[in-house]
Amino acid sequence: MAVLFAQYLAVAAVIFTVVAVLVVYAIVRYRARPGAPEPRESHGSRAAEIAWTAIPLAIVLGLFVLTVRTMAFVDAPQQPERAPDLTITGHQWWWLARYPGGAVTANEIHIPAGRRLLARVDAADVIHDFWAPELARKIDAIPGRESYIWLEADAPGVYQGTCSEFCGMQHAGMHFQVIAEPEGQFSAWLERQAAPPSPPEGLAADGARLFSERKCGDCHAVLPSDTRLLSGPPLGHVASRMRLGGDRANTPANMALWVNEPQTIKPGNRMPDQHLSAADVQALTAYMESLR
Repeated sequence: MAVLFAQYLAVAAVIFTVVAVLVVYAIVRYRARPGAPEPRESHGSRAAEIAWTAIPLAIVLGLFVLTVRTMAFVDAPQQPERAPDLTITGHQWWWLARYPGGAVTANEIHIPAGRRLLARVDAADVIHDFWAPELARKIDAIPGRESYIWLEADAPGVYQGTCSEFCGMQHAGMHFQVIAEPEGQFSAWLERQAAPPSPPEGLAADGARLFSERKCGDCHAVLPSDTRLLSGPPLGHVASRMRLGGDRANTPANMALWVNEPQTIKPGNRMPDQHLSAADVQALTAYMESLR
């Protein structure tokens, strides 16, 4: 799309230059002079009319061809023959990314730099819109409908994304990151994410017990093999993510806030404040921090 914009800009610059030169020429060449007779009237020129019709038509047709070629390159097929490389699902108000090998994450989408991935985009509740401005076009995420988009980054880096379709109270906070990394690092990340977290020990084990007793697993999956469509983001390897909730740094202090008072961080989300004791917050936070 950036290349197409540059091509349009170049054509517009040429047209502007030609028109400006002709205007200046007409001003100088046909300016009023003392004692000069009235200019001769021209009642039409077939050659001129053909020229000013044919040249704009050729320009428009050329831009049309460039646009169609770009659309064919940018738009993923909506009924692709190949299986998608990942599935992205919009929730209120977070993004789920699931890979065929079992890797699953939330609000943090990993891709290999320099290679195109075919992403299937859908929604679990209301209409969202997936958009990483530096990487791809916008595409609606619609409940019950599958859409497809190409994801590709030319260079390694962290690319910011957001939901660009109003979807409720926390629409403005529905951020995500696309992390493009070298092929080897991407493959290693996929392998780590597909593996179950290490068994918790000590205080983290107490937190795992609380996690089970308080039925946190009814909304959050911990094992990558748990493919249920749940209302909360998956927590397997949550401690390895860069951010929490899409926009907060993943620190123990922020994790403790999410565990106990999620409504103070993102009002309106589906997780109620837990009103836990300080000891329980510490244990659950230790458990979350062990999920790497």
